[in-house]
Amino acid sequence: MSFAAELELLVRARYPVLYLVTGEELRALDLLNEVAARRNKKLHEWSCSTGLVPAGTNIQSRKPLNPATRDPLIALDHVLELVDPALFVFKDFHPFLSRSQPAVIRRLKDIALHLKHSLKTLVILSPVLEVPPELEKEITVLHLPLPDPTELGALLDQIVGELQSRHEVTVDLDDAGRTRLLQAASGLTLAEAENVFARIIVQDGRLSGEDVNAVFAEKRQIVRKSGLLEYIAHGEHFGRVGGLDLLKDWLTKRGAAFTPEARAFGLPVPRGVLLLGVQGCGKSLCAKAVSALWQLPLLRFDMGRMFGSLVGSSEENMRRAIALAEGVAPAVLWVDEIDKAFAGSQGSGSADGGTTARVLGTFLTWLSEKSAPVFIVATANDISHLPPELLRKGRLDEIFFIDLPAEPERAEILRVHLAGRGRDPDHYDIPVLAAAATDFSGAELEEAINSALFDAYYGNTEVTTEHILIALQATVPLARTMDEQIRRLRHWADGRARRASLPPVVVEAGGNDE
Repeated sequence: MSFAAELELLVRARYPVLYLVTGEELRALDLLNEVAARRNKKLHEWSCSTGLVPAGTNIQSRKPLNPATRDPLIALDHVLELVDPALFVFKDFHPFLSRSQPAVIRRLKDIALHLKHSLKTLVILSPVLEVPPELEKEITVLHLPLPDPTELGALLDQIVGELQSRHEVTVDLDDAGRTRLLQAASGLTLAEAENVFARIIVQDGRLSGEDVNAVFAEKRQIVRKSGLLEYIAHGEHFGRVGGLDLLKDWLTKRGAAFTPEARAFGLPVPRGVLLLGVQGCGKSLCAKAVSALWQLPLLRFDMGRMFGSLVGSSEENMRRAIALAEGVAPAVLWVDEIDKAFAGSQGSGSADGGTTARVLGTFLTWLSEKSAPVFIVATANDISHLPPELLRKGRLDEIFFIDLPAEPERAEILRVHLAGRGRDPDHYDIPVLAAAATDFSGAELEEAINSALFDAYYGNTEVTTEHILIALQATVPLARTMDEQIRRLRHWADGRARRASLPPVVVEAGGNDE
């Protein structure tokens, strides 16, 4: 059942008080106006600035109309006095449902009992949900969902039709471009989508499927205003990720599963992946590259922002962060160092009154039940801190183990970093450098090149293979410093996680004799 049909059903069934939670006031009023017209009811609006007025009253004409009804108690009395079938929309009424307004709460309860036997319905329209215990049995809560692709498509078609009729801008939208633009706009309100389409048109005088970055900029504003998640703008892509061929192939195949065609084929929306491995081997880089590969916004989940000082605020922050991620979906949600984020959840009862455990429980439940296209990229270094509930199938699609790069991967990483610093990799003896960098991580290879550049710049000369060799020989890789921990990590991952890279080819002496 669509939301509009459910709303009309409740009105027909004479539910006395409906609480409609949404930030899209105009869209909600349009829906209520349609319901009122179909049910042959009048629609009235109330706000603390205008009082009770007929819906559609011009804003300039509202001021002199019945100013006494700005008082919520007087406005509620008018609801009782009017006898015609009607819908009464009380906008931003939640401040009057607080403990400091007992008279309003009591009056609303009295009215609710009366409305059950009338053809009148009172609708509270608010962006936040605040229902006092006294009214829990009388109020029915509805959450207006964000516009679906059909609504966004209708808005886009309307804009395109107007532009084509006026010949003011160039419209270059084929079916594939239209799908990309609507997919990027998914999660925006109708007003936000209209604003961003207008911004695209004003900015470059054309509208095409390549304008998805402008849509992501609108989503960036939504994330920034929340303060719970961080929108990551970056220029990373898989061309800058050396090795990890099996992981790249797996992610490339999943990227096509966000389209309507994939839904029609029967494919589920990809849930997420856990990247487990040695520090500095490209786990965070992969999270950023996934976002670029799939052309989806990247949100960073910081557990430190979730925990508040007030009782219950941490759990509420987690729920708000989840709602925000779903609100800007499709998106990639990067949970960096998830092992540290949920460390101590086992002993949370004695350490923090169970707050960490409850926050973890909320997050894990969402992982299991989420239907929004939010792809999780979780990274971890220490498997001993991973809660076992996170590792079971159904919460994430796969666990990949990212090991230290083999010699061919080290050669590829060296090429990437040299090219990224304006050097031609063919001018360097890459095989010699890769062989000399045994047990080096990708981050350590990058740092060796940086160190060689410093030395060459100080010596007023161009960096050479010899400079890089000296930097490699002066570095003690982390794999040797933490040999026991890395061996333990490899042992745990063997048979429990998929390899992110192809195993190195071992050539046996003497050939293949069978």
